Amino acid sequence: MRLLIAIAACLALAMPAAAQVEFDTKAKFAVLMDYESGTVIFQKDADGRLEPASMAKLMTLAVVFNEIRAGRVGMDDEFFVSEHAWRTGGAASGGSTMFAELNSKVRVEDLIRSVVIQSGNDAAIVLAEGIAGSEGTFALMMNEMAQDIGLTESHFTNPTGLPDPAMYSSARDLADLGRYLIREFPEYYHYFSEPDMEWNGIRQSNRNSLVEMGIGVDGLKTGHTEAAGYGSVVSTEEGGRRLVAVVHGLGSMRERAEEGRKLLTWGARAFERFTPYPEGTIVAYADVYGGEIPSVGLVGDGEIALYLPRGSRQCLSATVNYNGPLLPPVHQGDKVAELRVYCNDQLVQTAPLHAAQSVRQGDLLRRATDALKQLALGWL
Repeated sequence: MRLLIAIAACLALAMPAAAQVEFDTKAKFAVLMDYESGTVIFQKDADGRLEPASMAKLMTLAVVFNEIRAGRVGMDDEFFVSEHAWRTGGAASGGSTMFAELNSKVRVEDLIRSVVIQSGNDAAIVLAEGIAGSEGTFALMMNEMAQDIGLTESHFTNPTGLPDPAMYSSARDLADLGRYLIREFPEYYHYFSEPDMEWNGIRQSNRNSLVEMGIGVDGLKTGHTEAAGYGSVVSTEEGGRRLVAVVHGLGSMRERAEEGRKLLTWGARAFERFTPYPEGTIVAYADVYGGEIPSVGLVGDGEIALYLPRGSRQCLSATVNYNGPLLPPVHQGDKVAELRVYCNDQLVQTAPLHAAQSVRQGDLLRRATDALKQLALGWL
């Protein structure tokens, strides 16, 4: 069921189409997302298929963090450096590496730090083999978790991001993945802002050069292959709110850093916060078939906030979508609907809506009345 609703009087909304009049990037793929609400402030081929390169390691880290949280892996556990990990991801491979020694054992925490800071391919493979026995089995875990997160345009085949024609993602999915890591695993997020790491006598700087630029960037991951170009998933709280940005398909490390910096800086300064629905505000009502009351109020999960481009005045529109009518019992807090916000008919944000109160089954008269209503008119 689809209900048209009014958000507020004619106010501005951060919408990609309007934003792109004022901003552009050299990146082939780009997304700028508000962390708190998920609003996409800027996009450029956001759903186009791309080679994630080492940014795929964010999915590797999501699986590793989840295994640690579940108690199946400990930070002090030691994993064996196999010949496969050493040859495919070590110094001999010519790619980013931890320089882990063949047949040695490395603590899980050190492997995590290497994946984050050094983008160590050997470290990523060692983690995959230590957790799942092989890269292939670990990739199945990556894809299962990606599906749970809601990454609809991604498929992973290895933990490193090394080139594989069957592996792909999108800028939007990478931004959503970055947002997921920050939200779900805050206890591990500090690793992303560490400036350097030393292993086997070799010190390497964080490959995300924006971390040390003094603009508030504290994560997340860079990536590069010859075919895909240079990309990064970056985040900052500069400007009073957290933003997550993705840029990809650039020609050099310098270009990657500059385009990421420009996108984050513009996003932090060009927008202001708008809260059309404070916490507890009824957004709309959903019909309840045969309930003790005919409808239930719908509220957000806390306040529903949007970001507006400064100086812009455009009318907003929104719909509430749900499979209706709802059937009792409906429990307070149940997620039963979705708010979809549009600007000029372009979907720019979605937010879950929950039942504001519980609704039990109605008496025989109420159920009979609703049945007659359905027969006579249907549920519109």
